[in-house]
Amino acid sequence: MDFGDILNKWEKSQNKNPMEKILANREIFNKDADSHKKSNPGAVRRRLLNQEPDDIIDIHGLTSDEAWIALEKFFENAKSNNYKKVRIIHGKGNNSQGKAILGNIVQKFIEQCSYAGESGFEKAPNGGSGAAWVLLKYGDKDF
Repeated sequence: MDFGDILNKWEKSQNKNPMEKILANREIFNKDADSHKKSNPGAVRRRLLNQEPDDIIDIHGLTSDEAWIALEKFFENAKSNNYKKVRIIHGKGNNSQGKAILGNIVQKFIEQCSYAGESGFEKAPNGGSGAAWVLLKYGDKDF
């Protein structure tokens, strides 16, 4: 077998599956790429709901006014750091006279804060009804 025969054999082997050449020249779709995640908000939401918060604040023992000011500072810090999820520990009101006050303050704050998005109570190991998680949003770049 001379060099010409070897070259011919190699060229034939390269042309056996033309689809391989086509696929080799195309960009492969990566389902984990950032552009795909942004186009699937449901997947992003599920991931955020399952992740640990970027920051946590505990407002136990604060007055309503102190809690509101602490929440303003906390959310400003979260916004400036582009946090996606935060946790607020407000307690269940077991030591309050009557009903839980701080839980209502937190709910009102979340409703009025322009970059506080979806929220809910934490799972029992993380405080249950005495703690809230909040997903943050930034204009058209919601998380």
